[in-house]
Amino acid sequence: MSCRAVAVFARRIYTSFKPLKVVEALVLHCGRVIFAGDREKAVRVVSELGGEILEYPDSTIIPGLIDSHIHMESLGLSLNSIDLRNVSSIEELREVLKEEAGRSSGWIFGRGWDQERFKEGRFPTRHDIDDVLGGRPAILVRVCGHMALLSTAAARNLRVEELAGERVIRDSSGEFTGLVVEEGVDVAMRQFWSMVSDEEFRKYLVSASEHAVRYGITTLGLAGASLRTLNTLVALSSGKELKSKVRAYLNLETFMKLSELGVRAPISFGKVRVVGVKLFADGSLGARTAYLSDPYEDLPETRGVKLLDSSRMAEVVTLAEGLGYQVAVHAIGDAALDVVLEGYRGARGRHRIEHLSVVRDDQLSRLQEVGVVGVVQPHFVLSDWWVVRRVGVGRSSWVYRFKTLSKFIPISLSTDAPVEPIDPWENIYAAVTRGENEGVELARYTENEKLTIAEALHYYTYGSAYALREEENLGKLEPGYQADMVVLADDPLILPVDDLRKIKVLEVFVDGDRVYPG
Repeated sequence: MSCRAVAVFARRIYTSFKPLKVVEALVLHCGRVIFAGDREKAVRVVSELGGEILEYPDSTIIPGLIDSHIHMESLGLSLNSIDLRNVSSIEELREVLKEEAGRSSGWIFGRGWDQERFKEGRFPTRHDIDDVLGGRPAILVRVCGHMALLSTAAARNLRVEELAGERVIRDSSGEFTGLVVEEGVDVAMRQFWSMVSDEEFRKYLVSASEHAVRYGITTLGLAGASLRTLNTLVALSSGKELKSKVRAYLNLETFMKLSELGVRAPISFGKVRVVGVKLFADGSLGARTAYLSDPYEDLPETRGVKLLDSSRMAEVVTLAEGLGYQVAVHAIGDAALDVVLEGYRGARGRHRIEHLSVVRDDQLSRLQEVGVVGVVQPHFVLSDWWVVRRVGVGRSSWVYRFKTLSKFIPISLSTDAPVEPIDPWENIYAAVTRGENEGVELARYTENEKLTIAEALHYYTYGSAYALREEENLGKLEPGYQADMVVLADDPLILPVDDLRKIKVLEVFVDGDRVYPG
């Protein structure tokens, strides 16, 4: 953290997006903004303090962006593994795996496949991939993270049929397909992570942080941190490898261990702070494990999977509040949201609901009454281009209703990376266009749910700081706020919408120190 005063001048400096505030200059000192206003006064301030001047005459400066919900270790692993997002068929999947098997040894990991994109029109199975792998163990996680395909060698090595119970998917003859969902994915990944060395694990967390700051993300909300993740982040917090701030929400297992010891939140270590606990009420729409009040339109025999009881959730909320932790609960389906709303009844603190993908009209006022913050992911609109087929036209107006939600509760934008690309400009583009340029069917039914660019930036800055309960320190570039800022080549508020995805980040500062370029 630099304690030398620095005056910063730019073509345009946005200190806030709601209300919209623009200044000519900032003065930074000891990691915070101490002045925001006109150039002449900034020069006088920095002269009195014996500081220096940074000039960005052709650039725009905005507050540091905050991605309030990502999976840091999984993002780092994905950045160092096979990207399967653009695979369009099972045959292409086989080709990618054959190539990887020929150039590497040991386990193969990939993420990002989506059966909805496959020309074969079906889920892949272990029999589709075993021969090209030559007996190698492989874990291929679906884009949503709630389903995975295991090769026969991986399934045998990890004993998933024995350990995952009903969360393994079998065909009509009762044979294991190699697919696992929900806790089955957890069983496989927990064992996989145990085989990853501490050095590799550390590398994944550093990779995630470095990857985030290059897009202008200065704070990461880590959803579901394990004890290993927490310990590694604590070790990293004493050095300079960790570029971004991290606000960690523990997984339930780790939270219970700390709560039994009476450890109170927040727990701070440099840029790292433990602030909450993450729970799951259901799965994903892509895997048809999101818990709906009525059956899936394209698979009427299921309503999804309920992963949490409201009574158990209420117990955790009470425990968390007693120790100062914030609760964040994953709820994608509307029936899962009913469970969460009941679980939050009587809660006193400001808690979160993650995703809110399917929200009925009658649930809007209940959300407002409970007083939660909604953490949503606009890029789901583009990735889930098939969603109308899942829920039917009759429920389409309930899906990804960001504008409507913002009228009832505070919202925050995030990516759920690596579920979606961490690039915030792709995410903002999705929030503003809702896939109309890509021909996404949902856009026809929910045009009124578009956000403006200024609204999206507000929810990516102050809105996300509010979700983290740090709105007095993060999310603005006003006096007293931490000096997290992004220097852009262009002004996002005057760019054509289609150019948002091309916006260039020139420099990024965290606590007044330049972290990108490094």
